[in-house]
Amino acid sequence: MNGARPALLAFLLLGLLALSAGRAAADPSAVGKARLEALAFTDLAGWDADDHGAALSTFRRTCRAIAEERPSLRTALPADDGLKRACAAAPDPSTAGSVKAFFEDLFAPFEVVPPSGRGFLTGYFEPEYDGSLTQTESFPAPLLARPDDLASVPQGEAWPGLARLQAARRTAAGYEPYPDRGAIEDGALGALATPIVFLRDPVDAFIVHVQGSARIRLPDGRTVRVAYAGRNGYPFTAPGRIIVERGHVPLPEMNLERLTAWMRANPEEGREIMRLNRSYIFFRLADELAPEDGPIGGAGVPLTAGRSLAVDRNLWSYGLPFWLEGEAPQPGGGGAPFARLMIAQDTGTAITGPARGDLFVGTGAAAGTRAGMLRHPFRFVVLLPKP
Repeated sequence: MNGARPALLAFLLLGLLALSAGRAAADPSAVGKARLEALAFTDLAGWDADDHGAALSTFRRTCRAIAEERPSLRTALPADDGLKRACAAAPDPSTAGSVKAFFEDLFAPFEVVPPSGRGFLTGYFEPEYDGSLTQTESFPAPLLARPDDLASVPQGEAWPGLARLQAARRTAAGYEPYPDRGAIEDGALGALATPIVFLRDPVDAFIVHVQGSARIRLPDGRTVRVAYAGRNGYPFTAPGRIIVERGHVPLPEMNLERLTAWMRANPEEGREIMRLNRSYIFFRLADELAPEDGPIGGAGVPLTAGRSLAVDRNLWSYGLPFWLEGEAPQPGGGGAPFARLMIAQDTGTAITGPARGDLFVGTGAAAGTRAGMLRHPFRFVVLLPKP
């Protein structure tokens, strides 16, 4: 949903309806349109059995960014003093006597109960594709660097003449709406269109736009990483929903594999549907990432598979721990109980509402399959710092 992500996998497929939204209220018993119900840690099924050390390592990564006041990739609610104190007290998981005790001593659990009564969890992943640093017959589809004339509208601000768009084009006369996807593909950026890598077709490029990051395997055997660097500010439109509405793929059969296969088999209509999504994403080469790192999330730090959660940045701060309980789908069918402590490190256009989350599953095709299967109701419990 990298926070980088302008949209997430379920949103790509079906444009899932968001749950209730709103800004965090001063009332500690509510956030947005959800109420917060105080719990004890003994109320969390599976709490004692979780790997709290893995969650603490992920938590500390965000804490370093908070302590150093690093700018986030996409701004969220600022960390309050309680979260900063918890960050300062976070021990090294390898030396801590009881990692579980750290969370129990510094935080209090509150169930997030939206008007619907249940939260909703989806999954996203880091795709991995073949590509080239130069345009060839085999790799014609570019990913573009952020243009110099792109200006991002700060969170919570509205600039005149932009109709609530989240980015603008900087001109000598002021700001104007940025070109949309179709215009950019038709050459509206001119010399400002700077490719950084080329993929095998527009469908691969579109999926990378949705995910906001990718690993690209080059012909010489090297792998480079691309990371989100900005967007043209338009809202996302889900192509999967359009394909289903037009009767091309039945709703129960829609998944990432069906979506990409249909668009490749129907290139003209597929191109028209992709252009209905006016949002366009720009990238940079992320040379600073180690091979074992996940992509960079909205908090500006690498994500951790199975522990990083994308949340509504208008309601929550990066670094907050969340406990999630539900049933996760299995590749062979059916489901299995899922209970885990995660850390808010990312955000996304589709992630709106206090009990709405997107779990970073991992990298590659298998992770993509698992992520695409995850569209389930979940119990959301936020761990708020104690006074």
